[in-house]
Amino acid sequence: MPSSSLAPTPVLARPPSPTRRAVDSDRRRTSASAILRSVLAHGPVARSTIARLTGLSPASVTDHCNRLTALGLIQGAATLRRSNGVGRPHVPVDLDDSRFVVGGVHVAVPYTTVALLDLRGRVVAERRLDHEEGEGERDADVLSNAAAGLRSLLAAAPDRVPLGVGLATGGWVDRDSGTIVEHPLLGWRDVRAREVIHALTGLPVHVDGHARALVNAERLFGRTAGDSRSVLHLFVGNVVDAAFATHDEVHHGPRSQSGAIAHLPLAGGTERCDCGRTGCLQAELSERTLCRRAREAGVIRTADPMHILAAAADGDPVAVRLLLHRARMVGRAAGLLLDVLNPDSVVVTEMGAVHREDCLAALREEVGPDRAAAVVPTSFPDSVLAVAGGSVALDVLYRDPLSASSVRSRTVSPGPI
Repeated sequence: MPSSSLAPTPVLARPPSPTRRAVDSDRRRTSASAILRSVLAHGPVARSTIARLTGLSPASVTDHCNRLTALGLIQGAATLRRSNGVGRPHVPVDLDDSRFVVGGVHVAVPYTTVALLDLRGRVVAERRLDHEEGEGERDADVLSNAAAGLRSLLAAAPDRVPLGVGLATGGWVDRDSGTIVEHPLLGWRDVRAREVIHALTGLPVHVDGHARALVNAERLFGRTAGDSRSVLHLFVGNVVDAAFATHDEVHHGPRSQSGAIAHLPLAGGTERCDCGRTGCLQAELSERTLCRRAREAGVIRTADPMHILAAAADGDPVAVRLLLHRARMVGRAAGLLLDVLNPDSVVVTEMGAVHREDCLAALREEVGPDRAAAVVPTSFPDSVLAVAGGSVALDVLYRDPLSASSVRSRTVSPGPI
């Protein structure tokens, strides 16, 4: 028999199936996310500690840390550490928060906030863009002005590289399609915000409701950071809505319609709603209602709720009474949601509770002594709208850090602004 016949028959390895590739990709994404969030929460932190915190193997941690370092998301810390003070020193890793930013856009009723946030969710730059007087400014104008505002902020920070843009607003926002489905107070319907902002900036754009965005911000950068238990966020501005998260997942529901609480009935409410009923949550608690009542009482002459806060700080008893009444009604709403969802904690974004201890106390008193300690104000009292917008993009980054590879060298396009 010829010697060549003794050679083993070569076996061609089968390429991995699409399902296997998808599983591997999900595993890499999940592992990279766990590592980057551990660095955010604990950095500067040793790789061995990351392995213990995440349950990943030391080899996997090292591999992913090398990838994240190559992307510019983390870096070696300046200070060497020794295990128990002995042995060879190791280099801990920390976030590199000096290089990348995300753009944040928050569309409120009277104005839009544009901002740049670093990887720790800190506001690097911020600007407020007032809407035209009256209701119903065209969505195209608002979004075009927002994109121009972002371009201006980035031009003033040439050393920063933008990774993407997050847009948040009230009303019904469909995250998957990037559409503001309905914002009654703005008069907007089916506004394809993601497409518009992307066309004007050239950057990846992510869109979500502001209450959901702020839940994610609290989970990443706020008081509940690292807490996998359940949290409810109640947003009370001109728009009143809510978001609920548990085990690090925010509930969106079909077409992201969860959190629409504007027309929940509020016991003791007296305000007539556009729907024809009396005492709907948003009609009763809206800043529009608060400002109208303050004008009728002679406290202010404007539509700016911050002027009511200023009057209360100057000792105006009517302003104080209006703020305390609203805080109690917000507490009643929080109690209702606590009864339904029973979260471990409730974060409230409401002007009085954020800036005045007496309002926070009144809100908690209405919730009741057994649950009062679970209610806390937002972790971002001076930048809540900027953080809401930017956190939409930062949540995506922290869930899939490896996606930064596709935009790390991208700059803002000279779009038709």
